[in-house]
Amino acid sequence: MSLGTVSKVSELFNIHKLNSVTSHLIHCTPVVDKNQAGRYRITARRNFPLTYEMANPPHKIAHTKSWNSWNTSNLLDGLRPSETAVEDQFIRKFVQGTWHASFVSEIIIKRQHNLIRIGGLVYRGLIPSKMYFLIGYTEELLSYWLQCPVKMELQTVANKKDVVFKYI
Repeated sequence: MSLGTVSKVSELFNIHKLNSVTSHLIHCTPVVDKNQAGRYRITARRNFPLTYEMANPPHKIAHTKSWNSWNTSNLLDGLRPSETAVEDQFIRKFVQGTWHASFVSEIIIKRQHNLIRIGGLVYRGLIPSKMYFLIGYTEELLSYWLQCPVKMELQTVANKKDVVFKYI
């Protein structure tokens, strides 16, 4: 390539102007260090109910709030950390779909050796025979899919408002 063609190419793509523009792309604005995840906005009428888990912000985990998944696979040299997270999400989606609008709290998943225990608060509006069926159905299918024993540990509440901690 001759020098004439190089200058024509640089003029064509405005390379000399591009270098002067890229030097001005450094911004010196202060960092916005405001965490928004896991926080709920205050409503105008203050009628949005929050449970105790929802009322505590994420930075309070391990102080006044607990984890929703208990496992040791995320520790150093832990086995299957990504598979455990995917399984926990699958369990939550399956239980929410099976127990449609019955859970009034978060679904707590505890792993102990090869046993998975699923806990939470359930609305007492279901008749007992349907509740026993759903417990057996959930335990049986999840045990088959996850290849380990699954146990449901549920408590019931008479009214959904019994779980409300505060309104915002």
